[in-house]
Amino acid sequence: MIKVISYKICPFVQRVTALLEAKQMPYEVEYISLKDKPDWFLKLAPNAQVPVLVTESGTALFESDAIAEYIDEIAPPLHPELSPEQKAIERAWSYQATKHYLVQCSTMRSPDRATLVEHSEKLNVMFGKAEQHLSDTNFFSGDEVGNVDMAWLPLLHRADIIERHAGHDFVAAYPKVKAWQKRLLATGLAEQSVSEDFEELFRDFYLSDQTYLGTGKCCDAPTADVCKAGVCC
Repeated sequence: MIKVISYKICPFVQRVTALLEAKQMPYEVEYISLKDKPDWFLKLAPNAQVPVLVTESGTALFESDAIAEYIDEIAPPLHPELSPEQKAIERAWSYQATKHYLVQCSTMRSPDRATLVEHSEKLNVMFGKAEQHLSDTNFFSGDEVGNVDMAWLPLLHRADIIERHAGHDFVAAYPKVKAWQKRLLATGLAEQSVSEDFEELFRDFYLSDQTYLGTGKCCDAPTADVCKAGVCC
């Protein structure tokens, strides 16, 4: 069976496990600590990062984009009707998501309002581009979930948790993205692709008293300019 080496709150890992869940592929997960990476893991991963996917033959694959492409090659595609050009477009939109995982992480960890506003600008640009591209279909490329949806799921899942627990909505200014987020979360793939204690661990790290969102100050006295920028409740 395929094994995924994981850190519980890593968005790059969730992108891989969400794709495996969407394709209904069996896999097992082994969690490690990124603060104390075991020697066996460092031997497997040239980049010393998660995720690592160990194939059934024992080969260790790294980098989430490469892993996602491997999964597509060994399992039926979610959208078999796509042309080569459409597949390339889907990969490009998937890359747009993965390039912003760490941007979102640093934004959520912002220690003060100014940092939150500054970091949110990059997310706003990305969500704005998605807003322009989305159509009236249920998901990004049609009425069934696809690869792009799985790449964006970590971003939209984390945005939902922040909204529910901190009152801050990263996608409030983007109605099509908001509707897409709602439909994607309704599939249950977000919960299926993370550990049972994911949300608790996520809140402890991103909504601690060391973060601006965690202190609740964003919603104590929202101002028009902040809310207009999409960085308040």
